Formats: sequence, C-alpha cells, structure tokens
Amino acid sequence: MSRKPALSFWQIWNMCFGFLGIQFGFALQNANVSRIFQTLGASVDAIPALWIAAPLTGLIVQPLIGHWSDRTWGRLGRRRPYFLAGAVLATLALLVMPNAPLLWIAAGLLWIMDASFNVAMEPFRAFVGDRLPVRQRARGYAMQSFFIGIGAVVASALPYFLAHAGVANTAPEGTIPDTVKYAFYAGGAVLLGSVLWTVCTTREYPPEALLAFDDGANVLPEGDVSGAWRVGAVLGLLGVLLLALILRFALARDLYLLAGMLIAAGLLFVWLARTRRDGTVRQVMGDLYRMPEAMRRLAWVQFFSWFALFAMWIYTTPAVTAVQFGATDPHSAAYNAGANWVGVLFAAYNGFAALAAIVIPWMARTWGLRVSHLVNVTLGGAGLVSFALIRDPHWLLLSMLGVGFAWASILSLPYALLSDNLPAAKMGVYMGIFNFFIVIPQLLAASVLGVLLKWFFHDQPVYALVLGGASLIVAGLCTLRVREPHAAVAARGVAEASPG
Repeated sequence: MSRKPALSFWQIWNMCFGFLGIQFGFALQNANVSRIFQTLGASVDAIPALWIAAPLTGLIVQPLIGHWSDRTWGRLGRRRPYFLAGAVLATLALLVMPNAPLLWIAAGLLWIMDASFNVAMEPFRAFVGDRLPVRQRARGYAMQSFFIGIGAVVASALPYFLAHAGVANTAPEGTIPDTVKYAFYAGGAVLLGSVLWTVCTTREYPPEALLAFDDGANVLPEGDVSGAWRVGAVLGLLGVLLLALILRFALARDLYLLAGMLIAAGLLFVWLARTRRDGTVRQVMGDLYRMPEAMRRLAWVQFFSWFALFAMWIYTTPAVTAVQFGATDPHSAAYNAGANWVGVLFAAYNGFAALAAIVIPWMARTWGLRVSHLVNVTLGGAGLVSFALIRDPHWLLLSMLGVGFAWASILSLPYALLSDNLPAAKMGVYMGIFNFFIVIPQLLAASVLGVLLKWFFHDQPVYALVLGGASLIVAGLCTLRVREPHAAVAARGVAEASPG
C-alpha cells in the first residue's frame, strides 16, 4: 500500500473554500428564520414546531448522502456532485425565502433550504478524510472551522450593517424587511460562487486509488445485528408510553413528534434485527448499531451540546427583543432593532470562536482534550444563562465570548477525540451517523422547549437560553467519560489544527 500525499496550504484552502458559502447561508438561516416566521404571524410558542424541518431533514439526509457518496464515482468525482447539487438548490431557496407570502410557504422553504445545506455539507466533512493523509486531517478541519467563522460573522451581521447603510429595516405587516431580503440574496451568490470554486479547483482520488492508500484499511468488522431488536423494543415502548400520556392528559401536540420519533426508531431497529435484505437503509442502520464505543460516549456530549445550540438559535431573537429591547411586536422599530442586534451577537460569537481557536490548542496541550472541552462549554453555558440577568444589550457581547469558546470547542475537540476511531472506508456514512447526535437533540428541543416554557416559565423565551446553558455544562461533564487519546498523538493533532 502507498501513502497518501500531503497537500499544500493552498490546496487545502481550495478544497475547504466551499464551506464559506455553506456556512454563510446556514448563518443567515439561524439568525433570521425566527424573525421571518414571527413577521409572517407565528407566535413564540409555535416557532419550535416550525423549526422542526431543519433537524428532521438532517436526520434523514446526512447518513443517506454519506452512504451514497461513499459509493459514487462519475465525471465530477465522489463528493463534488453532492456539493454542487446542494449548492444550487440552497441558492434557489435563499433567493425565494425572504419573499415568502405565507407562513406555511416559509416553513416549506426552510425544509428545502436545510435539506440542501445538508446535501452539500455532509460530503465536505468526508472530503477531508478522502483527500488528506492522517497527519493533515486536523489541519483540514481547522481550515473548515476558519471558513465557518468568517462566513458566519459576515452573514449574521449583514442585516445590521445594511440597516446602517440606509436599507429599510421595517416593512408593512406580513412583509420581510429589505435588510433581510438583500442579505439572503447576497448569501445565495456567496454560496454558489464558493462551492463552484472548490468544484473547479479540486480533484478527487478515484476509488481504486483510495483503496491503495494505507489509511484505507482501517475498517470495523461487520458484526452481528440480531440483538438490535432489544434496542428497538425499549425505544418503541417509550414512544408508546409517551403517546398514551399525551392522549390521557391532553398534553401539547408538539410532543407527538417525540413519541413518533421513538416509535419509528424502535421499529427500524426491530426491522434491522429481522430483515435479510442488504439495501441502503439496512446498511446505514447496521453501521449505527455497530458504531465505535468512543462514538457512543461522544453521542451524549453532542446531544447536550446541540440541544443548547438549537435553543439559542430558536429563542435568542424573541428573548433579546423582549428582555433587552422590551418589544414583542415584530413590526415595531424596537423589535427589528433588537433582531438586528441578535445578528451582531451571532456574528460576535463566531468571531470570538475564531480567536478561541488560537487558545484551544494551548489548553489541550496543558489540560488535555476532555478537560479543555469541559472548560469551554462551561464558559458557553454561563454565557447563555447570563441572558436572563443582563439588561443592557451591549453587555451581551461578553456573554457571547463564552458562547464563542464553546462553539469553537464543539466544532473541533469532539472530532479530535473521535478521529482515530472512524474507519476510512466508511468515512461518509460514519460522518453522517455522527450527525444523528447533532440532529436528534435539535428535534427534541423543537418538541419540548415550547412545552417547557409554557408549563414552567410563563412563555418567557429567555428561559430557553437558561436551559441551554445548563445543557452545555452537562455536555462538558459527559466529556469526562470519553477515553483520551495518547497524549503525544493528541498534542500533535491539535498543534496541527492551530491557526499558527
């Protein structure tokens, strides 16, 4: 077997450049979709259900795209056809979304837009494993994180800067302000242009070349899946029990999604244990059932981390406009000023994350990966909790400093802990499966956050951020359960990821 050749700085730059556009569009979605929904008439307690489209599409799309891209080869290569198709569809959705005339149309466009982001994004993660030798992979993920930060900073703050440039920041009832419209138009152009750059400047290894490299032999054994029915039975019974409680006590309809997810997952695991077919779904479910032990433990870290992030993305706009700006009418000047400030806050935490990336390698060398991640997500948890205590919106920038450290850590250290346990021959599907533990907590948040706010917090959205802060701290504690790689290997990998 031969060694995979190392790539130059500019080759790595070109292969990751498309992530700039994907994150630009994703950041516009995170910072503005709640605003669009409220402008079109959605109540605060209805927003989580409308956001369900985003994580649900990721749950379905990412492992399937990973599985298919592992087995694709054509004129554009292995991963690039998915980059390009996802970018074209997402660009169209970005152009149409701010012109949606009705709430249900905007919700449908969110579904299309997020599915398209996932089609483009998931193969980009696997692309690093395909193109780079093991010693350069951390550097490749760091380059992706750099573009994540740049794209998110610019996109999140764009409506704010457009308003200061004189673009109208308010609009008649039921109409999206021009600041948001023009930001989405710019996002479509950046997304398509950056992905085209990567497609045109980067080549891929053909399947036979990948098999010839010595890092391609690290595959997990297939293993037995006959015991999967036990997992399915537990999940299915939990779903049926929850469904019975919903019907008996007339609980909120948002909980139907959670019950349905549990029952569906249970049926899939039972089916996995009984079927003898060898199709795509069985292969993906089998890989999920047989995933490495490190991934199982990191699943809890991801679960609590992304529950918190989704709470932040959904509720920061209604929380800040209500608490720091004293406005609940989405057509008022105060509300729209607050919504623009949320864009600045989202830009700030991404900017702070870029700075945190310089500090995190030192932390990892000094304290190790696990303790470093615990410290970083605890800072983020404290930042989210402080939204309930701070009244001057400018001081929320300090809160976002902690969130920035957490975000930088979430994008890097769990992957550093996991990287040695992923089989190269199934890089795409395992990256997609790992995203289950990003998507499932988002679906849970969309199902239960509205209910929790109604039952316990009098529909005050700022307490969703408090719950998110507590969840980040739990994620950090769960990190301590994950086995740390050998200190020398970990230090070397993190040092390679350092921006310096």
